[in-house]
Amino acid sequence: MMIRRLTFVLCMTLLVCSLAFAQTTLNGAGATFPNPIYSKWFGEYHNEHPDIQINYQPIGSGGGIRQVLAGTVDFGASDGPMTDEQLSQAKTKIYHIPTVLGAVVPIYNLAGVTTDLKFTPDILAGIFLGKITTWNDPAIAKINPGVKFPNEAILVVHRSEGSGTTYCFTDYLSKVSPEWNSGPGKGAAPKWPVGLGAKGSEGVAGMVRQSEGAIGYVELIYAVQNNIAYGSVKNAAGNFVKGSLEGVTAAAASVKNMPADFRVSITNAPGKSTYPISTFTWLLIPAQAKDAGTQKIILDFLNWMLDKGEPMAQQLTYAPLPHEVAEKVRATVKQIR
Repeated sequence: MMIRRLTFVLCMTLLVCSLAFAQTTLNGAGATFPNPIYSKWFGEYHNEHPDIQINYQPIGSGGGIRQVLAGTVDFGASDGPMTDEQLSQAKTKIYHIPTVLGAVVPIYNLAGVTTDLKFTPDILAGIFLGKITTWNDPAIAKINPGVKFPNEAILVVHRSEGSGTTYCFTDYLSKVSPEWNSGPGKGAAPKWPVGLGAKGSEGVAGMVRQSEGAIGYVELIYAVQNNIAYGSVKNAAGNFVKGSLEGVTAAAASVKNMPADFRVSITNAPGKSTYPISTFTWLLIPAQAKDAGTQKIILDFLNWMLDKGEPMAQQLTYAPLPHEVAEKVRATVKQIR
């Protein structure tokens, strides 16, 4: 009798322990642009909720959109909003939830040049169109007086996969360059006229860092973390502005009427201090999750993000959502039921 009681108590103890340590796992995939802040958020959320694990694969915005449409992940992520055509393919409504803002900066590797370089819209478009091919081109030298440029070929590096960072960069080029707009155009995976492709923001940063004469584009955090030089860009007001939280925040402030679905572009925005290659980044949340438990966790995380996650953004060189946008997001989250 005593053995039976001990066996019963032991079994119940094991059951309680297994329930206590049972873990719910959510899976997401998409943009590399916000991966540093998402990694921070998902880790902190897990610390507060040990029974919940959020896995995120930074495979690029294009991959995130494909997977959320296929229903193989609980959420996606993108730096470029889904198109109407893509949304029409979804089995359920997909909400665009803006999370933070960031800057896409032109990074370069040029030995002997210690001054921060300046880039105009025409120069950036010319380089990525393959029309400006050497660093001592007169157009580059003219706006960077005093810099001794080598007669060295420019190696263009771009993303090899569908990318929201690419979408932001080409959205900007399409606004400032008629030739780019009528040629490659804006998109997550345009047909690049020149250059070598690298996978992910990490890949672009790594290739530029290792290649003398290279130029590429990454989210600001990747330039800072990898100690890669990045230049200032001439904005719509005619001022040269280097990527920064202040410049990104100024770009966000240019949006006077935020669309209800939050699909908005803030590249080449007006304003003296605005950084011109700025963007929101979005989580892509299906209106109907795979089950009620998953839905509850996603909604709880989104509210946690607004309350506790946003204050962490600046630590990783992202700009938090403006208060008005955050309140609109909070109201939208309440609609996801």
